[in-house]
Amino acid sequence: MSRIAVIDFETTGISPGLGDRATEVAIVITEHGRVVDRYQSLMNAGVRIPGFITQLTGITNEMIASAPTAETVMRDAARFVDDVPMVAHNASFDRRFWAAELERAGAQALQPFACTVLLSRRLYPEAPSHKLGSLVDFFRLPRTGQAHRALADAEMAAELLGRIQHDLRTRHGVGVPDHAFLMALQRCTRAALPRFIQTHTQRADVAALSTRAA
Repeated sequence: MSRIAVIDFETTGISPGLGDRATEVAIVITEHGRVVDRYQSLMNAGVRIPGFITQLTGITNEMIASAPTAETVMRDAARFVDDVPMVAHNASFDRRFWAAELERAGAQALQPFACTVLLSRRLYPEAPSHKLGSLVDFFRLPRTGQAHRALADAEMAAELLGRIQHDLRTRHGVGVPDHAFLMALQRCTRAALPRFIQTHTQRADVAALSTRAA
């Protein structure tokens, strides 16, 4: 599958297990490294936003009061994503909120998540930091919108994903760096990376030869 859904949440805190809730979600669909669709919405989960979160994100309690309910937004988001596999920057955070908010909405979170933090650590150890904003600056990727708002962060993560896929093709010879490959790559240690990529490209070459022979 060539499509990937890049997601970002803004929340009231760090963990749904501690009672924190999502306040905004954005999803950017990419296909062959190009953005083809977007979804974004504030959501009202019935909780107050701490002042320090408002200072960080700019999302106020007044903004949330007029937003759709969290359950409505999450059902819409699930329909938008459908079965497309997902990517996030620091995916463990967004995956927890995706699963928790979908469960509250009576839906299941079935998609596998790849993580651009893990991938960038494998591929770019020379980067001064693997925070999203730092990597965007390091690679001179476009910044869109306000940082710490969901759509801007999702679009920057999608730009970073595109750079990762481009470098895998051009620098490492990976013909199709699809989501399944990214999932395998992020589980690979840095020391094992050259062998992992070599093995993958050799298998791809054999498969291509077999296809042509047939």
